[in-house]
Amino acid sequence: EGKGKKRSPLHDFKKTGELMLIKVNKTLEVKTKLINTTEQCAKRCSRNKGLSFPCKAFAYDRVTKRCHWLSFNSLTNGVRKKQDHAFDLYEKKDYVRNCIIGKGADYKGTISVTKSGIQCQAWNSMIPHEH
Repeated sequence: EGKGKKRSPLHDFKKTGELMLIKVNKTLEVKTKLINTTEQCAKRCSRNKGLSFPCKAFAYDRVTKRCHWLSFNSLTNGVRKKQDHAFDLYEKKDYVRNCIIGKGADYKGTISVTKSGIQCQAWNSMIPHEH
């Protein structure tokens, strides 16, 4: 990062243009508000500011300048994708990433088996291997 330059909060998100997520499962939560920029949406999602749930993604309506913070992402059960030219979907990379970075302490992905199909060892288990 250069001197005096702030890191964009959007760096923590994977963008998919012209896509909205529709919740089929009614227990999933959404909060919306008029917000001027996607950066402001991302910042609020990253901090979970004013949200009663962990924000996993947000969709930004470019036409109405409305941010939709989501308690789910495209990998969540009970969610379907919908093409919508007004929206851009931003999903937190930590929740959609299928790889481990560093020691994996912050891994929130969905992969739980090895490439050869063996069930992964739980993070809180020392059996069969110590960490």
